[in-house]
Amino acid sequence: MGSAAVRVDELMRRGRWPVLRRLGFHPGGDERSSLRGTGIEYSDVREYQAGDDPRSIEWNITARSDRPYVRESLPDRGLDAWLLVDVTRSLDWGTARCLKRDLGVEFLAVVGQLLIGRGNRVGALLFDEKVRDIIPPSSGRNALLQLIARVERRAQTSSDGATDLAQALKEAGHLIRRPSLVIVLSDFMTPDGWQQPMRTLGIRHEVVAVWVVDPREREIPDIGVVTFEDPETGRQLLVDTTDARLRSRFQAAAEAQRETLRAELRRCRVAVAEVTTASELVPQLVGFMKQRETLHRHPTAVAPR
Repeated sequence: MGSAAVRVDELMRRGRWPVLRRLGFHPGGDERSSLRGTGIEYSDVREYQAGDDPRSIEWNITARSDRPYVRESLPDRGLDAWLLVDVTRSLDWGTARCLKRDLGVEFLAVVGQLLIGRGNRVGALLFDEKVRDIIPPSSGRNALLQLIARVERRAQTSSDGATDLAQALKEAGHLIRRPSLVIVLSDFMTPDGWQQPMRTLGIRHEVVAVWVVDPREREIPDIGVVTFEDPETGRQLLVDTTDARLRSRFQAAAEAQRETLRAELRRCRVAVAEVTTASELVPQLVGFMKQRETLHRHPTAVAPR
């Protein structure tokens, strides 16, 4: 078994997708819940009522009072995780280890397994220039495999229009009624207008933006005269990459665009996981999960850029 397979297997056995909010609401999982009941996480005490389990009596407080008190706790629950998946053709491109599309599907498979392994349900909303498919949350490995197959089939029939992330976020806001984990998987090559819907979605749900990138989006090599094509519109541009000033301007513009997107996502108050086709997914995923766990233990910690 190769080292990559070993790391994936270890992540499946011991990994846990970090959820910072109390989102769980249905029985059968082991995520934190905002509901009170039988559980192991202490929450509060209240006066004993007829029918309460005597084993939950809080003896220290009862001994100092003239009436019995019982402990309340936060029971473990399962949560709903929604995957908002960009299926536009801009992801059918990559110059390093794999295509951005392949990296996205790999991410869905690994994170989906982490989530369903904890008793959670996973659903999806697939979009390009409009919402194409809505897959209700389900649990179990078979449901996850079917979801991934739907993503791959839809990506093969994606339209040539521009990505409409704003509309997808708005529809998700109307569709997802209970507090959930929402993971937005995209390369964020989309027109403006998505920022406010993203902020609105983050008020009720825990939102994670998974930003899929490729090294050549930051710089272009000196490879002579080449034709660049926009995969979503089909527009082409002839470029002489031997021009050092052109390469420098491209790199500066790309970096400014990246910083602008980073700032906009921070203003939306969502977590950002940047994954690149230049590296294996699992180490990148582990790094993000550790960062989130640190933020959970130390809420004032600043996430690395």
